[in-house]
Amino acid sequence: MPWSTPTLRAVRMLVRDAVNASLPGADANVPNSVLRVLSDNQGALCHLVLQYIDWLALQLLPDTAETEWLDRHGQIWLINADGTTGRKMATLASGTAAFTGTVDGTIIPQGTQLLSGAQLPGFGAYLTNTNVGFETLADITISVVGAVNGPIRALDPGSFGNLEAGTVLGFTPIPGADSTCTVVELSGGTDTETDDELRARVLARIQEPPMGGDQTDYVNWTLAIPGVTRAWCYPNEMGIGTVTVRFMMVVLRAANGGFPTPVDVQMVQGYLDQQRAVAVKDFFVEAPIPYPINLLILNLNSDDPETRGNITTSLQDQFMQRSQPGQTWYRAWSDEGIIGAVGVVSYALGNNASDTVMPDNGHMPVFGDIQYGYSSPPAP
Repeated sequence: MPWSTPTLRAVRMLVRDAVNASLPGADANVPNSVLRVLSDNQGALCHLVLQYIDWLALQLLPDTAETEWLDRHGQIWLINADGTTGRKMATLASGTAAFTGTVDGTIIPQGTQLLSGAQLPGFGAYLTNTNVGFETLADITISVVGAVNGPIRALDPGSFGNLEAGTVLGFTPIPGADSTCTVVELSGGTDTETDDELRARVLARIQEPPMGGDQTDYVNWTLAIPGVTRAWCYPNEMGIGTVTVRFMMVVLRAANGGFPTPVDVQMVQGYLDQQRAVAVKDFFVEAPIPYPINLLILNLNSDDPETRGNITTSLQDQFMQRSQPGQTWYRAWSDEGIIGAVGVVSYALGNNASDTVMPDNGHMPVFGDIQYGYSSPPAP
């Protein structure tokens, strides 16, 4: 029960009654009396203790624990792909950048600091919109014939270190080398796992304990890899004794709709090969194939930009909750997403009036495009 002022008053009354019962002839209800002051103070202390016990009861179970205690549960129950326990921590983005210069053989030393979005000497404007630091991971020898690719990585962990190809980075001028370089590929930076994500993994570990390589084991192993946010396992899909795993990286690969790249697939395959049972006949790791669900909404009661934006947001949430590889996309789910948007009272669907069945387990329904119109011209 909530520990409000009425509850405190009730505790004080209980203490007063206890004092009266233990001291015949005494009355702890007399205002400003010594017994009343002592009783009320004792009641307040009891109230604080009960409040602490009430709060502590929430921390002892992972489904209601706060961050610090949730981390404790995670450290007890979870082992991640990198050998750490508990919460998956943020990782560094890494990749390559192209360096150019005017003097052949000029060396850009390992550990050279590269800046993104910082006001550098000799530059009149910001290079990009973010202030992110990077460093070179090896000596880079300039060639006047063309750009030379060199390895780089972010100095701080997090998804903000993932930059698009072509992003310009700058560094302190080195004679014979240009003071900027261009990102060729820079990815792999992940954010620290959120409380909700960690809580879900802890509860899955408790509710579905390891079984030596069953279907849920493959899912939990995959979710232990940094950057992986969703995973599914399909036994016997490729034949008796086979196992197929598909996964998503919603945050890390947001620019790709959350769908993993071939490099991600190889990385997950390598880790699961170390975890899976050797008796598995054939084992496959694949990225889901997006299957867009396009909608035509007719006769919307309030067809304005705000309502359309609400519909888009609601449908995106619906696809995030319902969609998985091979899952039929039901017409009712589209209706639920549309009618759940603020401002929507009535509408009609001009297409996808029936359920959309996926061609196979590899395809995954994703939010496509929305078009709006009228089955007949609206009344003037």
